[in-house]
Amino acid sequence: MRSLGREFRWLWASYAVSAYGSGLAFGAFPVLAVLVLHANPGQVSALAAVGPAVGALVAVPLGPWVEFRRKRPVMIATDLVRFATLLSVPVCYLLGWLSFGQLLVVSVVVAAAKITFTAASGAYLRAVVAPGDLIVANSRFESTTWGSIAVGPPLGGAAIGLFGPVTTVVADALSYLASALALGAMRHPDRRPRRERRRTTAAELVDGWKHVLTHPGLRPLFLNQLLVAGLIMATEPLLAVLLLGELGFAPWQYGLAFAAPCVGGLIGSRLAPRALARFGRQRVIRVVGTLRAIWLIGLAFVGPGVVGLVTVIGVELAIIVGMSLYTPVLATYRLEQTPPERVARTLAAWSISSSAAIAVLSALGGLLADLTSPRTAITVAGVLILASPLLLPRRIPLGAAAVPATTR
Repeated sequence: MRSLGREFRWLWASYAVSAYGSGLAFGAFPVLAVLVLHANPGQVSALAAVGPAVGALVAVPLGPWVEFRRKRPVMIATDLVRFATLLSVPVCYLLGWLSFGQLLVVSVVVAAAKITFTAASGAYLRAVVAPGDLIVANSRFESTTWGSIAVGPPLGGAAIGLFGPVTTVVADALSYLASALALGAMRHPDRRPRRERRRTTAAELVDGWKHVLTHPGLRPLFLNQLLVAGLIMATEPLLAVLLLGELGFAPWQYGLAFAAPCVGGLIGSRLAPRALARFGRQRVIRVVGTLRAIWLIGLAFVGPGVVGLVTVIGVELAIIVGMSLYTPVLATYRLEQTPPERVARTLAAWSISSSAAIAVLSALGGLLADLTSPRTAITVAGVLILASPLLLPRRIPLGAAAVPATTR
């Protein structure tokens, strides 16, 4: 494995420890809502929708704010905010004060902090990694993400069974503290960008969206990603209700159903640099972008017992292999096509839009599930996502901001 330098190792360590903490806590809020607060499908979907939606709204002015700040202190601050906010959940649970409203508030704060962190870390990554190594760096982040989900949910499910329903939330909170400490060990110069105005203008607020929506390559990829990610994530709370409620899956089975397929994420992310070098960006985005969208409908046929568990694992495996191969290529192209002085605003706009899309589609999915059933709502999402390849561009243009995609 080629070294990308000391600073990248610390950045990667920070990402890894928080990713594995979040992997342990995967689905923790839906589990708390269903098993502790006895929430109905609409409430569980609202929990998945309101947090990202309000968090995205709160984060709108933060993109320009991050753009003109030193990035590492921003990342450390957002880690500490998430640490303190998540820790309030087990404290209130032990005191008997935990409520659905608190879970909503915590999800809002965590969502806003995540968007802010993503904007800052993307800009910082571009500063510490050579342009030709971006695909390698992004593939390592992607493999870490899927590795954490592969390992985390089974261990998290076991921890919940042994130590109680808030155990994984504690682990997630502590992971953000560890991430902040890793970032503090970095020594890369982190200069504050010069800015002519002191106050954020309206033009700066929308500059990230302006860049994405006027770029001939990024615009269709952006719209495609909103639809695909939104529909896939909208099925998560519905599947939680279906598996944990209607089909009677145990928490460890629920965790296993999402963890085992993540081995595909390790495979896909490791193949991304090779696929890009061999087949080119155009073919990877068109072919893999299409293949990752055709499997979601399979979740509509999940049944009880071992067969149902195998069905979930098989469908999720196919989706994740495609997503993990596609995402590093998309992330690298996005950084290549964004001028350095607009990276934070562009990434913030992308994350805010993604959170909003997930929120809207999750809310609609929850409403449909209340009116019909979780299985019907999952079926509708599986049918709609089949149209997403129509949004993929026929040609992937290289604009003026492009940097080489090959290794140095």
